[in-house]
Amino acid sequence: MWFAAAVALLSLGEPLPMLKGEFLTGAGASLPEAARGRVALVALGFTYDSRFAVEAWVKRYRKEFPDKAKTTFYEVPMIGGMARLGKWFIDSGMRRGTAKDDHENVITVYGGVDPWKQRLGFDKPNDAYLVLLDAQGTVRWLYRGAFEEAAFTELTEVVRRLGP
Repeated sequence: MWFAAAVALLSLGEPLPMLKGEFLTGAGASLPEAARGRVALVALGFTYDSRFAVEAWVKRYRKEFPDKAKTTFYEVPMIGGMARLGKWFIDSGMRRGTAKDDHENVITVYGGVDPWKQRLGFDKPNDAYLVLLDAQGTVRWLYRGAFEEAAFTELTEVVRRLGP
């Protein structure tokens, strides 16, 4: 009998486990390496409808922290199951719907979704799952849910403490 190994919840103060995918440019992407040297908000979504929550968080973060030399963000659609068969169609739709300047800020991940669901305590499909990384790739803030002003204020305080 085969058993899947349990994956520990992601915790504050630990390095982000490697997350590999592909930028919308087609180049390979790996977090936390892509963000190294900058404070980064990583916004993961696990369903088509989670994009609304992800986009709301990213839009506000970009407005508050526009200096891409010190801060950055990554929208990370996590695509599993049969949806992986539509990779070309999905990626081309995302490229059309994303400003070209932001193609290096969207990382599509096909497969390996279940361990990330476990790491993030996945329980609400349409929520954004947010991870704030410091410049060394260490987890400094975690949140899941739709955009909320109080949670954004908390995020902002953490980013400012980290120094950008």
